Amino acid sequence: MRIHFLGAARTTTGSMYLLEVNGPKYLLECGLFQGRRGESIERNRNFPFDPNTIDAVVLSHAHIDHCGNLPNLCRQGFAGNIYCTFATRDLASVMLEDSAEIQRDDAAFVSKKRAKRGLPPVEPLYTSTDAERAVRQFVTLNYDRPFPLGNGVSVTFCDAGHILGSAQVVFDIREDGRKFRFLFSGDVGRGNDDILRDPVPLEAVDYLQVESTYGGRDHAPKVNAHEQVAQVVRETLAKKGKIIIPSFSVGRTQQIVYTLHQLTLAGQLPRVPIFVDSPLSVNATEIYRLHPECFNDSIYKFLREKENPFGMENLTYIREVAHSMKLNELREPAIIISASGMAEAGRIRHHLANHIGNPANLVLFIGYCAEHTLGAQILSGQNPVNIFGEPHEVRARIVSLDSFSGHADRTELRRYVERIDGNIKGISVIHGEEAQALAFAETLRAMKPKADVVVPEYKQVIEL
Repeated sequence: MRIHFLGAARTTTGSMYLLEVNGPKYLLECGLFQGRRGESIERNRNFPFDPNTIDAVVLSHAHIDHCGNLPNLCRQGFAGNIYCTFATRDLASVMLEDSAEIQRDDAAFVSKKRAKRGLPPVEPLYTSTDAERAVRQFVTLNYDRPFPLGNGVSVTFCDAGHILGSAQVVFDIREDGRKFRFLFSGDVGRGNDDILRDPVPLEAVDYLQVESTYGGRDHAPKVNAHEQVAQVVRETLAKKGKIIIPSFSVGRTQQIVYTLHQLTLAGQLPRVPIFVDSPLSVNATEIYRLHPECFNDSIYKFLREKENPFGMENLTYIREVAHSMKLNELREPAIIISASGMAEAGRIRHHLANHIGNPANLVLFIGYCAEHTLGAQILSGQNPVNIFGEPHEVRARIVSLDSFSGHADRTELRRYVERIDGNIKGISVIHGEEAQALAFAETLRAMKPKADVVVPEYKQVIEL
């Protein structure tokens, strides 16, 4: 078995791994690379393999950095099955359509600038039609249901507790007269989540490929998350300011809505207007309600016995652009939650452009921002920042609460690995910026002295 590391190797974006087992080739993840524009365009448009040669795709979850380039893969000739869980398929269907619209808008914006210089227009990476066609190739399975992938290979999805439908992917392989188990962690949840179940511990693992987004650091204590939100929101409301929350449409939006709901019910926040301004977030929240099988016991009980955990009287979900633009006319304090979480695309950039210059306002980040993204620039203290090509002074208060992260931190990743049973012979550390991945590799070497621990580089090939 050979693994080609074609994305999320010493970085957190563009997850993609090519597996060669007993002849067939399988693609594990097919994510969009996000970062510097020139590099992103090149890596996303051009695959380092022929899509026609791929026999099947296995997808751990629906975040765009894991599934976002599937329409392009299918457009370029991949005609096989894309395996995932039921909830992942439903989320990916709306996320890929949204991504296609972003591709279209970005291409139009770049083409307009190129036209001024007498240059030809650029084409979007893929279209909504491409996205819809890709979704037709999805084949869905529930957790804990082994299925044959191909020659000597079976796959099982096990709950990863990261977002709705997210999975650890277990490959049970027969190769050259031997049997072994290869585990791809996917993105690992933190456990004790407000909404989701804990990651499932796995048995008899021989080889592990594990994420390391926060492999070198710990989050703030999760127990304080609700109190921290209540405090910074109340302080902003006291100044008659607005709270702008860049949030990933899947996972973080539902979690922050649930948190605000609980704080309001507990009387810790006044019933100020709350707006979720993102068509994708609206669609994703509806899908969350369709998949209570992914919920932990407490929120399932809340849903069954009390009310919708993602809805309340002072909460408005916005789809239409016209309604979104009306938020600019708001004079009273309000909370605006909008995608994307890294502020790289979507309506959040308009809200930041309109509100980041007011010192009464708060910009509250509740998720990870990859290097070179607008969110990362704001968090690093860069001032001014460019939004839509124009400089904007940062005068608003900037706060980041990583206790809302959907990724396990160093201690939680360590606990995740400790709960894996088996004589692990090799570990590949992926999906982390280089410093985080290298730090977690050192932790793993101390934990598993008999295992060969590597931090693969982009396009490196490892043979098991």
